[in-house]
Amino acid sequence: MPIFAKILPMAARHRVVAIAYDRLCTFEFGIVTEAFALPRPELNVPWYEFAVCSIDTKPLRAMGGITIRANGTLHALRRANTIVIPGWRDADERPPETLLAALRNAHRRGARLLSICSGVFVLAAAGLLDGRRATTHWRYAERLATRFPKVRVEPDVLYIDEGAVLTSAGSAAGIDRCLHVMRKDYGARVANQVARRLVVAPHRDGGQAQFIPSPVPQDSLRGLSRLTEWAQANLHRPLTVDTLARQARMSPRSFARRFRAELGTTPHRWISHQRVLAAQHHLETTDDSIDRVAEAVGLQSAATLRQHFQQRLGTSPMAYRRRFSVLARTRLI
Repeated sequence: MPIFAKILPMAARHRVVAIAYDRLCTFEFGIVTEAFALPRPELNVPWYEFAVCSIDTKPLRAMGGITIRANGTLHALRRANTIVIPGWRDADERPPETLLAALRNAHRRGARLLSICSGVFVLAAAGLLDGRRATTHWRYAERLATRFPKVRVEPDVLYIDEGAVLTSAGSAAGIDRCLHVMRKDYGARVANQVARRLVVAPHRDGGQAQFIPSPVPQDSLRGLSRLTEWAQANLHRPLTVDTLARQARMSPRSFARRFRAELGTTPHRWISHQRVLAAQHHLETTDDSIDRVAEAVGLQSAATLRQHFQQRLGTSPMAYRRRFSVLARTRLI
């Protein structure tokens, strides 16, 4: 099922620390620095404070034939609000006990822990995923489940949010998960602005499948692209599978099968997700009543909207509006 944010308190300057190591996965590390280290004065919010810490004091070899040296040591984790593990050099190599102990201590004091791709093996080795759901790149999923049977591995999703511990699938899914974290911390408006600068989709649902099992005809892709744009512009209408299938000029059964194959989720789940995203946008950018917001996104009533927000975001529409009114300064409240 889709994994949505549980909104957490945001400090004035939220400190993110990325862990560097010998044979560093440079793509995953680049995702983290682009997401959290790049200054974003155009957003007019107190952006993240970013630091890098290293397991070793010596220069580190990194993928692609480069060498780097991190300024910080593992002591930096003591002050981190969020810690990111951008991959791991070998899924079969147990991480140093000093790193595992530092992560356990950080978790005990309430730090948020994130992994990308094979970085999940570090969290698992520290025992921080026992009894939790977790994901990783599909090619590592079986190995993760075998080595760490206490972890509830979900191999076919992009990312999983378990509150204080978040895991994501391979490489580019880390971008989706970073945007998901920004949405938790700053709201949908800011996350969408960052996505636009990155030139990526504003939000892919965490429950979406990691990959499409077979190539999709180009004509079909164009067809569903037009359909999803139409649906997003008509969220206020009843949007059943039959309605969407007629718009796509397909039978309901063929449409549902094609939708799942191409978008990695069901039509109902996708529509529900789009309605929540649209409601977030309305709450951040208008002073409309909760009833009016619910009607505008096709959820009909404030009670239904509250139910969706509680289930998917762990908060209420009013609490969401109050939370992000400080950050979304262009909003009318």
